[in-house]
Amino acid sequence: MTKVPSLVQMMSQLIGSPSISCSQASWDQSNKGVIQLLESWLSSMGFECKVLPLPNQPEKFNLIATIGKGNGGLVLSGHTDTVPYDEGRWESDPFKLTERDQKLYGLGTCDMKGFFAIVIDTLRDMDLSNLAEPLIILATADEESSMAGARALSQQAKWNARYALIGEPTSLTPIHAHKGIMMDKIRVTGQAGHSSNPNLGRSAMDAMHEVMTELMSFRNELKQTYRDASFVIDYPTLNLGCIHGGDNPNRICGKCEIEFDMRALPGMSNDALFNAVKQRLPTIAERTNTEIELSSLFPDVPSFSTPKESDIIKACEELTNNDAETVAFATEGPFLNTLGMETLVLGPGSIDQAHQPNEFLALDQLDPMQKVIKGLVERFCTQRQ
Repeated sequence: MTKVPSLVQMMSQLIGSPSISCSQASWDQSNKGVIQLLESWLSSMGFECKVLPLPNQPEKFNLIATIGKGNGGLVLSGHTDTVPYDEGRWESDPFKLTERDQKLYGLGTCDMKGFFAIVIDTLRDMDLSNLAEPLIILATADEESSMAGARALSQQAKWNARYALIGEPTSLTPIHAHKGIMMDKIRVTGQAGHSSNPNLGRSAMDAMHEVMTELMSFRNELKQTYRDASFVIDYPTLNLGCIHGGDNPNRICGKCEIEFDMRALPGMSNDALFNAVKQRLPTIAERTNTEIELSSLFPDVPSFSTPKESDIIKACEELTNNDAETVAFATEGPFLNTLGMETLVLGPGSIDQAHQPNEFLALDQLDPMQKVIKGLVERFCTQRQ
């Protein structure tokens, strides 16, 4: 039987198993090593483990580990992948857990491999032999890129679990809602020609100027029309992220592309936003005699919201002494809600440390998070709801 290591030893092994997910193939890695570690530890504790390859991605896996029978219960969920790292900007090896200044450093310490180590360390000191309702540990793939792991799960039959906690770094503050996100591209195709005579071509860059003007007008309309006071940035945003076009000063620009993101408030439709942009483009294309195409860079992530009256929200507010809040960053929350669970986001560490060189998890976050996990299991798994 596999012996479950200490919390720090578990975290060290998880950090030491690289599992970067990225849209760039040169960075992208399998998460198999992390899944195998989690499966071995949880199996030794009596969990029934299912390792599920992602459709069309045989080297990417989800793990569903269950203990207890019946309907209801609790899911403790996290992602097994990390973002890429900035080589040369770390003060220590990003794949070697390093302790200094009361902090644990390493790629994924707070976002979010450390969460799994905390969960398993907490559960092995609890009696899970006769749960009233099941406890499920969910570990997903590719959250940092396509969210393909959570998307695959959301296509399956509705789960029987009632509540779910996603252990993303929130500084132990319960999060009940976040904005959606969509990343799109507009390509303008004109006709290149000699710059000495504008009639020899059709400038894609000139047309893109009109496209950008229309996008900024739409951005202002969104700001004026939709508000949600529970968010720090209380309106939907549209960010013009990057633009590429042309190849030489003395040539009329034949092609130009802009990439942008939109972040919708809960209750708004990503599809409706996409179509609203799309409907504004044909007039510009006709006026400028160019071709204009709108496409998605990645599958969108819906906005997420769980009512603050939910039992799991109220339980986590009590366990942390923090009121539930909202955030702008996206999580797997909407996909778990789709599976029929009342979901919140709450975890150790700060989002300010995520995706940064010298990512760390402060040691003073460990005990409070273990208190939350223990309290939720006792409330939603050891007592019949």
